[in-house]
Amino acid sequence: MSMISMENITAGYVEEIDVLYDVSLEVIEGAITGIIGANGAGKSTILKTIFGFLHPREGKIIFEGKEIQGLQPYLLKQRGISYMLQEYSTFPQLSIQDNLLLGAWTFRNDKNLVNERLSEIYEFFPVLSERRAEKATYLSGGYLRMLSVGKEIMSKPKLLMIDEPSVGLAPKIVTEIYDLLIKIARQGTTILIVDQNIMKALEVSEYMYLLDMGQVKQGGPKKDFEEDIREIIKVSLMAKD
Repeated sequence: MSMISMENITAGYVEEIDVLYDVSLEVIEGAITGIIGANGAGKSTILKTIFGFLHPREGKIIFEGKEIQGLQPYLLKQRGISYMLQEYSTFPQLSIQDNLLLGAWTFRNDKNLVNERLSEIYEFFPVLSERRAEKATYLSGGYLRMLSVGKEIMSKPKLLMIDEPSVGLAPKIVTEIYDLLIKIARQGTTILIVDQNIMKALEVSEYMYLLDMGQVKQGGPKKDFEEDIREIIKVSLMAKD
């Protein structure tokens, strides 16, 4: 069952200069869907367009059967969509707990629910619980990424969109972050992930889309074109050498 879909979306940052061209894709409920492609392919633009930072010039975005293109981000957040930016979405001078509380702003007046979600997050991230009073500025890159994820899932989103979760992290931390995403998906959150780390995206995703120059070149269940993706990885690595 589809949770969200883009239908023939054309969008860009400047009028009449499009980044996405007639993009159609589908995110299946309860699954991890990965979007891969080279730098500048338009991967992050897809997430920004879904979350209302950009409004499409053409096409529709359907979330749970209703059109959402043109809605403001705070309204999409209330509907159950969370977006974790490539940059750390934390406030360095606030404590870990205060950062997490910012993720509960949509239900901030329900103290019982806020405390319940905090307990769940701390159970999920024991290391954050141990350091809850510390300022975020003292956290390493891996822990900051963890805190960013924790802040976004405080609201128990139906759809969690993540932009480049592995950027700038050591391989061991990257593995931990992806293991965490698998765990979140198993608990019922649908995940749409954008990453240049093709191997990791391929490893965890059940559905994949390959984006090139703002267009979907191939998409669907990962098993249907896994060999093609591995050839893309091979060519990419050769180009780097």
